[in-house]
Amino acid sequence: MLGLNTPVVIMKLRCMSKQSKYISKEYNQQGLIEWLPAENQIWSELYAQQIAVIEGRACDEYIQGLSQLKLPTHRVPQLTEVNRVLQQSTGWQVKQVPALINFDEFFHMLANKQFPVATFIRSRSEFDYLQEPDIFHEIFGHCPLLTNPAFAHFTHRYGQLGHQATKEQRAYLARLYWFTVEFGLLNTSQGLRIYGGGILSSPGETHYALESDTVIRQPLDIIEVMRTPYRIDIMQPIYFTINQLQQLDEISQQDIMTLVTQAQKLGMHSPKFVQKHTAKISCP
Repeated sequence: MLGLNTPVVIMKLRCMSKQSKYISKEYNQQGLIEWLPAENQIWSELYAQQIAVIEGRACDEYIQGLSQLKLPTHRVPQLTEVNRVLQQSTGWQVKQVPALINFDEFFHMLANKQFPVATFIRSRSEFDYLQEPDIFHEIFGHCPLLTNPAFAHFTHRYGQLGHQATKEQRAYLARLYWFTVEFGLLNTSQGLRIYGGGILSSPGETHYALESDTVIRQPLDIIEVMRTPYRIDIMQPIYFTINQLQQLDEISQQDIMTLVTQAQKLGMHSPKFVQKHTAKISCP
């Protein structure tokens, strides 16, 4: 049984060959999503649990963004509430999507400054472990940093590149997203802090990423990142660090597709985990 020591959430960059058991909620006639009391209770408990865990571990920029969003603590937020803040700060929006979306739709949305949010929340039985990105992961994990210009610009540029890339190139881009937006660490004067949303929405990985003495933490090199395999269902054996969020903006200004070509020529590194047939990063 997977529990608190397992990463809570998985990257949305995957094919739709697997059916989701969750169904995203649709807007009502007033443009709102109607959440059940039990669903609001799950949000409340997830929020209370994770807000305590990230104290002193999340980067300042994330905390500032969380403060800007003013997320409700006792109910699931409405997307319109989040959009008012994101639009004002960086011009981004969140957009309701089905439980799973494909690569084309994902990149297209990011290229248009729309962050996909599946409007369902995990069940009680999957409170501590969920392989699909639910609304808690998307809103709590990612949206605070979408108020940050450097992070927002990097995510936008990433979407533009992915939208035009081939299937093979997207596999390399997926690793860049995984080790930054989802599982990135930040060096600060107070020590290592977290900016990756996949960590920030997971109690187990929040502790593990900063405190484990068995993992590898190394400075981010784009080509090395693109050559590094990952699995979606384990604690990460390796994390990449940057020294300031502005580095993401600088990365977005590089010729990333040329770096993708270089990474392809060099080939993949050997994985630092046991291989698993179902752990894929690209469409078959």
